[in-house]
Amino acid sequence: MEIRDENEKWTTVISPVHGWLHFSLKELWRYRDLIALFVRRDFVAVYKQTILGPLWFLIQPLFSTIVFTVIFGRIANIPTDGIPPMLFYMAGIVSWNYFSSCLTTTSNTFIANANIFGKVYFPRLAVPISVVIVNLMTFVIQFLLFLGFLFYFYWRGVPVHLSGWILLTPLLLGQMGILGLGVGILVSSLTTKYRDLTFVVGFGTQLWMYATPIVYPMSQIPERWQWLYALNPMASLIETFRYAFLGSGSVNLAHLAVSAGMTIFILCAGIVLFSRIEKSFMDTV
Repeated sequence: MEIRDENEKWTTVISPVHGWLHFSLKELWRYRDLIALFVRRDFVAVYKQTILGPLWFLIQPLFSTIVFTVIFGRIANIPTDGIPPMLFYMAGIVSWNYFSSCLTTTSNTFIANANIFGKVYFPRLAVPISVVIVNLMTFVIQFLLFLGFLFYFYWRGVPVHLSGWILLTPLLLGQMGILGLGVGILVSSLTTKYRDLTFVVGFGTQLWMYATPIVYPMSQIPERWQWLYALNPMASLIETFRYAFLGSGSVNLAHLAVSAGMTIFILCAGIVLFSRIEKSFMDTV
């Protein structure tokens, strides 16, 4: 509640919030300058004192793509639906990196920012939201690398086709970021009590990646197991993204609907738990 009496020294009264859910877009918008500060701090600080600097944004997906191409494309000989392995794997890696970075970084929100949370008030969701924005900026850089390879192979006459589903790219990215945010703040809230989860996040994310069609196409999944893959919200997003830019795979609207529903549920559950934990977190540190 804002106080407008000019004779008073304070401008805002902070009072405890009751109930299951405390989420105010208006309050987050009021702290947009702080979010921008977090974004600038995190984006600049990542590779600030490294030799190669911003080149690491490109080196990581490029080397991962080369390794996947050699191991899964040449040695394991996993088919890529007629798409050059470099393009096939890079499309999946760039998309997955955005989601996994949002998840793993936000999953450490409370522990990594305990000192800040204990000294000054601001909406705690500002921190994980800034993480999603930073990772989106990283995605844009890596996405440009992917487009460079895409146009190169297209110029060489490789049969890759852009489809009209490319118009859904902003929605796909938005859902990936929201899903990573939702799962991340869920895990972050639980780690305040169960610190073991901090060791499970990296391992669990890696297992999740192999349960998603990144190193193999959905066409390799038997039809009787397709419904199970629909329960993985990232599976249909990766498949749709790949189809939009490469013409490989297919788009299943039912799977996308299930994915969107699960994403919304996970986000709401994450916000509820996050709101409850932030009230008493400093008492348990």
